[in-house]
Amino acid sequence: MSEIEPTDKKALALAAGASMYDRDRASHGLGIKLDEIRPGYARMSMRVQDWMIQGYEICHGGLLFALADTAMAFAASSHNEQHIALHGNIDYLRPAKLGDTLTAEAHEGSRTNRTGMYNVTVENHTGETLCYFRGRTYGVGGTVIRNDEES
Repeated sequence: MSEIEPTDKKALALAAGASMYDRDRASHGLGIKLDEIRPGYARMSMRVQDWMIQGYEICHGGLLFALADTAMAFAASSHNEQHIALHGNIDYLRPAKLGDTLTAEAHEGSRTNRTGMYNVTVENHTGETLCYFRGRTYGVGGTVIRNDEES
């Protein structure tokens, strides 16, 4: 990858998102896709598969949490600074069902030198809101894009 100008924040977010997604085995295993990223924002999607269905014939809530948490992680890391989850809270409104395509949109609400606050909405493919997630992140130092990727 060619060197990115620090002032080109959109290009930096795209590169950081691509770098992080390439290494994200959990997202790949869950079928989570990175659809869009820009500074302080990420949109990710996941299709509800048979193995995700729990005993009430709906998607396990932990998988909705995982999708929302992942969107937060990408939004927080869009500045090419490593951030990890510090706290997350979710309110479930309606269930996800087999075959639904879920979309999580994470918006940065606040960011300081060390912490960030993110609001995430998860919707199904018909536009129904399934849950609201709010989380905080903590900067652990270092960049998302690794040195060997920059050249």
